[in-house]
Amino acid sequence: MDGNTGAARFLPERLELDALSRAAARCEGCDLHRAATQTVFGEGPRQAAFMLVGEQPGDQEDRQGHPFVGPAGRVLDRGLQEAGIARDSVYLTNAVKHFSFTPRGKRRIHQKPTAAEIDACRPWLDAELAVVRPRVVVVLGATAARALLGREFRVTRHRGEPVPLGDALAVATVHPSSVLRAPDRDDAYEGFLADLRAAAGAA
Repeated sequence: MDGNTGAARFLPERLELDALSRAAARCEGCDLHRAATQTVFGEGPRQAAFMLVGEQPGDQEDRQGHPFVGPAGRVLDRGLQEAGIARDSVYLTNAVKHFSFTPRGKRRIHQKPTAAEIDACRPWLDAELAVVRPRVVVVLGATAARALLGREFRVTRHRGEPVPLGDALAVATVHPSSVLRAPDRDDAYEGFLADLRAAAGAA
């Protein structure tokens, strides 16, 4: 982490999504910007009913500049459709806006963001919440839960349960990438889908 940490100093004076996205493209609030291809900011309509918050961009997201366009995004697309939530009516973002990875030959292996990196990126997430003002925030995985619900919150214990988050309700579930890694993908997907249906019901 460099000496002048945190995203707060990069926030624009006017909090609206286009201005936030442009400002985030220049963010150097932590060291992740040095190796990442680009900032991957949130996307979706202003004042969406649902905000979905994942961990960080993956390899494909980092290359394309859009959230949830890789394999995990396809799992998410399927889940949203089957839960009755239209993807084009949700706001998609991540707790951390730059790809954290370890090079391994020609591949880039996902590396979990540190607590300091999550905290450094938190002003962007707070600003997105303030602008979008979702009714339901779907918290995808432990990193997003750490950012939004605190370090004591355990997704495995409280998944699918609506809990207060400011003026919204938060519903936590696993990250869709964990469905792809599960020994029984069908069972893991059904649990993920049940949580998305709980989120749909909470709205």
